[in-house]
Amino acid sequence: MAGLAASFGSGAMTNSIEDIATHAAVYLVIGSNTTEQHPVIGFRIRQAVKQRGAKLVVADPRRIDLVDFATLHLRHRSGTDIPLLNGLMHLILRAGLEDRPFIAERTEGFESFRAVIEQYPPERTSGITGVPADQLQAAAMLLGTNKPGAVIWAMGITQHITGVRNVMSLANLQMLLGNIGIPGGGVNPLRGQNNVQGACDMGGLPDVYPGYQKVTVEESRRKYEEAWGAALPTGAGRTVTELIPDVLEDKTRALYILGEDPVMSEPDTNHVRKCLDKVDFLVLQEIFPSETAPYADVLLPGASFAEKSGSFTNTERRVQMVQQALDPPGEARPDWLIISALARRILAEGRQPSREGKHAGWDYHSTAEIMNEIAALTPSYAGISHDRLKSGDSPQWPVKDPGHPGTPILHVGRFTRGLGRFTPLDHIPAAELPDDEFPMVLSTGRVLYHWHGGGISRRAKGLLEAYPKALIEISPDAAARLQLGNHERVRVLSRRGSIEAEAWVTDRVPPGMVYANFHFPEASANELTIAALDPVCKIPEYKVCAVRVEKADKDVSGG
Repeated sequence: MAGLAASFGSGAMTNSIEDIATHAAVYLVIGSNTTEQHPVIGFRIRQAVKQRGAKLVVADPRRIDLVDFATLHLRHRSGTDIPLLNGLMHLILRAGLEDRPFIAERTEGFESFRAVIEQYPPERTSGITGVPADQLQAAAMLLGTNKPGAVIWAMGITQHITGVRNVMSLANLQMLLGNIGIPGGGVNPLRGQNNVQGACDMGGLPDVYPGYQKVTVEESRRKYEEAWGAALPTGAGRTVTELIPDVLEDKTRALYILGEDPVMSEPDTNHVRKCLDKVDFLVLQEIFPSETAPYADVLLPGASFAEKSGSFTNTERRVQMVQQALDPPGEARPDWLIISALARRILAEGRQPSREGKHAGWDYHSTAEIMNEIAALTPSYAGISHDRLKSGDSPQWPVKDPGHPGTPILHVGRFTRGLGRFTPLDHIPAAELPDDEFPMVLSTGRVLYHWHGGGISRRAKGLLEAYPKALIEISPDAAARLQLGNHERVRVLSRRGSIEAEAWVTDRVPPGMVYANFHFPEASANELTIAALDPVCKIPEYKVCAVRVEKADKDVSGG
């Protein structure tokens, strides 16, 4: 969101799934293992390739399953997304395939951007990325001669110290080709879970109120102060990747964790454990015991998606109603009821002054009332109500009023910020690169059958049978060097920790790389990952760190 907001003025998937599946002539899928992480969207891309002949360029260090359907696979080195994209744009400009009217009428900053792009001829680009020059040329021609073109990405782009810059680079590419504000085009980041977009929309970020209204903008702050009857901070807060390490600096004294398992999901797990062990007070609101649960002082039992009503906003900005199907077990309650009850208890004990304002109370009787408050204070949700959603409507925001149909495509005719901004971007290497002691690169991610820390998916018998244990993907070249057979135990070590798991010898990973997931507590990849952060949005560099690989029977006594 930070990258797209800087380039376009707002940060979200610009088109709909149906639109890009139906109208895109070419796809660039980069940093997204789409068929495993977003299988419905992955199916639609495969369908577009097979049934109507759409072209597909996959840029990924791994040979993911989607490569089987690709016109071209660019196997670039981890952490070299910007030089790869710069090199492609260099060739597009060299061939005169840019959309000159679009650039002239709808963008700014082109000349300074172009000056940087000229520094990435094929020879230099190949040297940095490892992609042969003829493949770069072929990809540039595919993207430049087929229109409309859709760019699709996920965590493989954002989980780097250059994550925001990577996104800006993709925005540069689509502006260069004039693929913004049209059917079948756009920039299309895929969300990792069904309501990640909705959580961000509702202010689940440290620097914005609902609807991405900046906390540092006085007009926005005053609106919420008047509505909520409270004085609000004038500066942005901290991200989770700052809050947890700040425990050891005595800057964080208490944590309230809702639906998150940082012991599994945060980088450098050993450091996370030290922080959670030291924090003065920890409240965990969850539906199942997690790896974080042993550190909690208070456990609050929440309700699952099937045990509560409300709405989800999915990856394409589509708001959809969810109706309760089951009663929560025991003392479990929907999250909004727990939070409201806690707030009323704090007010009743005089810990906070009474508030006066149109939306100052915590006496909600339903999620419909909460949605009405959202609509009153959030311009992009102004026309959304539960009555509308219950009627079967599922509009894509912004929905400006109750009669507004929603917005299937963003930035039609005009960017949110007015003119789209080209950003000159140079290559910045990953925070930790291989060396003699740790000569290989580790990249991490998910597998089709599990999600995140596995708190739910590892409790599903069928999913666990399909993928029952952690696997380390390692290339045949590396396995031969280690005299390692398929399914033998392997140890992976970084400067932060080590894990042991079963080896999967496969050409899915190139020589010099291993791949691990973080679904299984006994061998989570985050024992190894580095807590190097993007300087803007503070996301960790999960996708690149230096490791050493050994056969698991090797003696490691003394360290």
